[in-house]
Amino acid sequence: MEGLSQRCPLPPASQGCPRPGRGTVLLVLTLLVLTYPLLWGLALQLHSALTGSYVPGSHSIALVSCLNEQIARDIARAIMDKRLAAYVNILPQSSALYFWKGELEESTEILLLVKTRTSKIGELSNYVRSIHPFEMPEIISLPIDQGNPVYLKWIEENVPRD
Repeated sequence: MEGLSQRCPLPPASQGCPRPGRGTVLLVLTLLVLTYPLLWGLALQLHSALTGSYVPGSHSIALVSCLNEQIARDIARAIMDKRLAAYVNILPQSSALYFWKGELEESTEILLLVKTRTSKIGELSNYVRSIHPFEMPEIISLPIDQGNPVYLKWIEENVPRD
């Protein structure tokens, strides 16, 4: 204890409170930077709960390409049965060009537009990969920034929370 008092003597009363060291300031700033996203997210959720406004990015649209209409319907039905989405559009056949194993390929595909909670995208992606016939299915999600508040609330009501 005596060694500590020699390294960190208390200042005389006339000097006031000791100033924090650079390490302390750096630690506090680092903690603020690291917790900012969490604090911002909590603030947005609180604001949304109090005002009834939409939190951008709470919902997403996932795009899933399928080989044909029957596979698309089967995957869409399976997604809905698992309650991983509130709504799935099955878009008509489209042409696709892509590179596969170094070669340019051309095919036709059916596209699913899956409306869900952003928090469900990981589970949705894992599930679709487990039932999709493609070796590497296209599953891409885009966050919904804005939209009809009533519709977005409907998505929220129809897709259970984690």
